[in-house]
Amino acid sequence: MKLDQLGVEVIEAGFAAVSDGEAKAVKLIASEGLEAEICSATRGVKRDIDIAIDAGVDSVNIIVPTSDLHIEQKLGKTREQVLDMMADAVIHAKDHGLVTELSTEDGSRTDRDFLKQVVGRALEVGVDRMALCDTVGILTPEKAYDFFSDMRRVFPDAVFSVHCHDDFGLAVANSLAGLMAGANQVHATMNGIGERAGNASLEEIAVALKVIYGIEIGIRTEELYSTSQLVSRLIGMPVQANKAIVGANAFSHESGIHTHALLRNPLTYEAIRPELVGAVRGIVSGKHAGSAGLRKSLGDMGFNPSETEFKEILGQVKNLGDKGESVTDADLLDIARDVLRIQMAMPLNLEEFTVVTGNKITPTSSVKLRLNGNIFLEAATGNGPVDATLNAVSKAINPEQRAHLDRYHVEAITGGTDAVVNVEVRLRRGDRLVTSKGVNEDIVMASVEAFLRGMNVLLVQEEEPGRRWNVKIKEDM
Repeated sequence: MKLDQLGVEVIEAGFAAVSDGEAKAVKLIASEGLEAEICSATRGVKRDIDIAIDAGVDSVNIIVPTSDLHIEQKLGKTREQVLDMMADAVIHAKDHGLVTELSTEDGSRTDRDFLKQVVGRALEVGVDRMALCDTVGILTPEKAYDFFSDMRRVFPDAVFSVHCHDDFGLAVANSLAGLMAGANQVHATMNGIGERAGNASLEEIAVALKVIYGIEIGIRTEELYSTSQLVSRLIGMPVQANKAIVGANAFSHESGIHTHALLRNPLTYEAIRPELVGAVRGIVSGKHAGSAGLRKSLGDMGFNPSETEFKEILGQVKNLGDKGESVTDADLLDIARDVLRIQMAMPLNLEEFTVVTGNKITPTSSVKLRLNGNIFLEAATGNGPVDATLNAVSKAINPEQRAHLDRYHVEAITGGTDAVVNVEVRLRRGDRLVTSKGVNEDIVMASVEAFLRGMNVLLVQEEEPGRRWNVKIKEDM
């Protein structure tokens, strides 16, 4: 599993008692022989723990409400009943050889003296770890530090976990404060996914500890970006473009003031090296583009415009930006070819394709591509017609030249069943990153157009400088 490769020490695989499907999923993960400790969440009842035991997990995270609000309104019990329920659950789990963690649900809103009673009782009956939970995200870093410092003073030998939610956008800051105050572990999720506004973000905590605090925690940070992308695809939840560490724009630069200095020394505008998290740097063309960044992008494509030609290219880029349009690398390539009056076929062209899909039919696509004058035929299946066609296109390209589809975004430009759609993609190969878009009434055609335009930018960039753009129109037609 990717989380195991990432170096996560404890993986909460699910809540085995929720359903038969969840139990099977937890059991499957527990049977994989991963290095990580595999845990199931449970309530403070023996039945939940027994289902987790049957799933073969290493540990359980027993969740017990501790605030008066939860005890009275949700459970309809008394504090004393909750203490007894918690103790019985911990003893049952320990008697069956499980590593046992107790999560004090709504702990940050729990009467502090009662919370200490809960922790003390749990430690008496043998609990291994105590998770103090900020279930609705109401802590601040100052309060989180005080909260965990107080608990550490009273229980100097306990193993504490900090568990924060992001309702006020403070989950990472509160988690770091808790760790600094003496917590031993931190609960986190990739991309900060979770209930409501989510949980503390694993990638942000790991990189902050490594870069800002100089603390190594065993996370292989170079795997963070690919793990984030995998999670996003599997759960169907896109990562916001400006998300720290793993967002599409986290290492993208457009401002001329920034790119000019960045090209001289990346440290001027990057506190984190993109390769540290498995990402790559990108220079974006747009209305804020400066001369240095645009010249670098044009140079990568093999263009060396005169000063007059460069000013015209820059003007067109800024004009598109002023209209609110994004300027992809493929757009820049077309603008440059037009200004420089270059007439030359792109290396990769689609000759034809066929896609078959329908009820109880696996989407299948066959494509015919022309690459540098040679014809290639390929077929592939996918999760839908777009996926199948892009898989076929990718298979038809030489493995050494293939690119990874790093980002795919589609939006309708017009309404109705015949809507024109705009597909924007970002392709990645090694340390190269290119963007492109395609517009068509057919989403498959728009997707293929975007993919091929991006691939052509990559193919053009690999050509030897002397072989690029050697055909020019001498006179206007």
